[in-house]
Amino acid sequence: MRISVDISLYPLTEGYVEPILAFINKLEANDKLIVKRNSLSTQIFGDYKEVMSALDAEIEAVFAELPHSAFVLKLVGTDRADVVDK
Repeated sequence: MRISVDISLYPLTEGYVEPILAFINKLEANDKLIVKRNSLSTQIFGDYKEVMSALDAEIEAVFAELPHSAFVLKLVGTDRADVVDK
């Protein structure tokens, strides 16, 4: 099953830009995911298990380094990558 995730990271610190970019770059390095950026959030598309495994690892890494961070996620049970481009 393929899914879509809309995710936003909010590091609750003054230097918030670098952790956000590092998080997105790590997701983009995963060749099993489609990652699309915009000014408000990032969209991730792919196989459910691949997406959730990547998010689990990367969210845990952020919390280990910056425990005062918040994530907002929206999950859709279909791959909407083609709809986002329109």
